[in-house]
Amino acid sequence: MRHASATAVVLLTLAATPAAAQWGQFRGPNGSGVDTATGYPVAFSPTSGVAWKASVPYGQSSPVIAGSHLYVTARDGRQLVTIAFDAGTGAERWRRTLEPARFAEIYKANDPASPSPAADDQGVVVFFADVGLVAYAPDGTERWRTPLGPFLNFYGMSGSPIIAGDLVVLVCDQASGSFMLALDRASGRQRWRRDRPEASTAWSTPIVFTPPGAGDPQLVVLGSTRLEAFALASGEPRWWIGLASNGAMGTPIAHGDTLLVSTVGSAEPEMDAFAAMLAKLDTDKDGRLSRQEFSRDTTGWAEHFGWLDANRDDTLLEAEYNVARDMSIGEYGVAAITPGSGRGRLDPSAVRWRFRKNLPYIPSPLVYDGRFYMVKDGGIVTTLDLATGQLLKEGRATGAGGKYYASPTAADGKVFVASVDGKVTVLKAGAQWDVLGVNDLGEEIQATPALAGGRIYVRTRNTLYCFGAAKS
Repeated sequence: MRHASATAVVLLTLAATPAAAQWGQFRGPNGSGVDTATGYPVAFSPTSGVAWKASVPYGQSSPVIAGSHLYVTARDGRQLVTIAFDAGTGAERWRRTLEPARFAEIYKANDPASPSPAADDQGVVVFFADVGLVAYAPDGTERWRTPLGPFLNFYGMSGSPIIAGDLVVLVCDQASGSFMLALDRASGRQRWRRDRPEASTAWSTPIVFTPPGAGDPQLVVLGSTRLEAFALASGEPRWWIGLASNGAMGTPIAHGDTLLVSTVGSAEPEMDAFAAMLAKLDTDKDGRLSRQEFSRDTTGWAEHFGWLDANRDDTLLEAEYNVARDMSIGEYGVAAITPGSGRGRLDPSAVRWRFRKNLPYIPSPLVYDGRFYMVKDGGIVTTLDLATGQLLKEGRATGAGGKYYASPTAADGKVFVASVDGKVTVLKAGAQWDVLGVNDLGEEIQATPALAGGRIYVRTRNTLYCFGAAKS
């Protein structure tokens, strides 16, 4: 009970801190993607509106800001790198490197520096799947290290740690052996760990949620087949509701007494039945598919054999195949869920509304000024009414097509969306949003921009930019 009380007190303290002073995790305050400051720019480029810029090694993690520090992680050859910059001037304050004994082989679209750091006034916590969790003080002194892994995830890990009061929390969903754990923020000592035998491969970052009148804070986790809540202080299960996804990504959103979540799924399986695959590919007629046999598949799944082969024995059995095939079947799209004080499996009445349409796959949704925003490949932006789920507008951000991996962020009446092609579109927020400008940075963007104090921090493939008014 002492831990629960301390956690609640610190969470209340953080909640009272102005959001403009803290973008301390993936997508900022509690994963919301929203800042409260004003003065954010509309027009900027590599040669205009630049407060500062710095060269950085490649990594897909997003920048985070705590106080005067900005932190990023990267991979530089054989080294995993954590860099601290002065958020005001861009001066590099320190750089720390780790060299793992080996790098896990992961899917080409991911990289070992994909999880974003989590930071507060005590410094920064970083997660590298090939090392574990490492905490640094603001001056770069290593405070503690918790080895983790190796992980059984064909695509690699990308869920990020969060700092929740006096805890560091990390969810590690994988093909088998999924778990989440909470460490003491100051010492790195394990406070609790909970196995997640029902969870499969996913890449989501948790959030903290306290339903009005429902007691202590909850940790809400988006998995491949469930949205679940656990007691933050102990990890004890609270409630869950089923959903479908092709592997959960990003974060859910908390808004008042409601949680909003977006997943990609289907009413019917996207993959052929195993018997049909055997008929096409099982040349030796042994009732299973070897890697070589599966390489002849022409439906697009051949390069994903490592995901389907959960035990990595280079042989695909029906049970393994069906875990992946069934993952995306069920309720999908957007759901607004009001769990109240529910326990166990939530009653269907907890779902206030659903919007059944596949929208973004990788980018997280955004709630801003009473509306629900999503961006997907092609630069397609969708807004829904937050109270009813009614479609308000769906249109294309003209001049900024292509793929989208970064999540939208918002502040100052503006919504910022960044494409992989390196174009940052600024929208005028509203039910019938308008494009205020498209800014071409000329380099791919995978990381979600950070917002703080009227400045937008954008990480491209090789450069970290700060756009906005110069600060003394």
